[in-house]
Amino acid sequence: MSEKPLDTITDLSPALAALIARAGTNGRTKPPVDRWNPPFCGDLDMRIASDGSWHYMGSEIRREALVRLFASVLRCDADGRHYLVTPVEKVGIRVDDAPFVGVELHREGRGDLQVLTVRTNVGDVVRIGGEHPLRFDRDPENDGLKPYILVRGRLEARLNRPLLYELAEDFVDHDVDGIVRTGVWSGGVFFPVEPLPPDDERNGKDS
Repeated sequence: MSEKPLDTITDLSPALAALIARAGTNGRTKPPVDRWNPPFCGDLDMRIASDGSWHYMGSEIRREALVRLFASVLRCDADGRHYLVTPVEKVGIRVDDAPFVGVELHREGRGDLQVLTVRTNVGDVVRIGGEHPLRFDRDPENDGLKPYILVRGRLEARLNRPLLYELAEDFVDHDVDGIVRTGVWSGGVFFPVEPLPPDDERNGKDS
């Protein structure tokens, strides 16, 4: 399917159209979307695929500046849904998995002094640690690991497969509350691969 020229689309809301017009400004300061409380104005036919690509009305948005602009006004609310937010409105979009993808991993130090820094496909650079925790999920299709890092607010980035392999090189065993668990250190925090078992199992009791 051919790509639609988003610069000339006229059925976007005025606020989003204004954002598109500013897509080439290359600003680095993200808008304070968490402090805005605009009314909900419906859903937009926009989707973020599991590979991190953005699509509008079935066509991929290929302009990197435009994708980064939309990403800068993206918010995940307490209802678990994702929205593009401006001071005057918010519109819902679909997200197949995490909205962002981790594409580069940098390592400093070793062991419990290690610091891992991740760059996302939309230009965020975050250090895994207390403010940006790492969690692991299981892929229901193959039971493989899916690592996610909290980028900002409730927005996460899923680390791509090459980064998962890099991360696996740093897996170590560590005693957590008397249970030896496999995980990874970063920023002085140990992030286990598997969640702790329920208390009754840890205490050796029947569930």
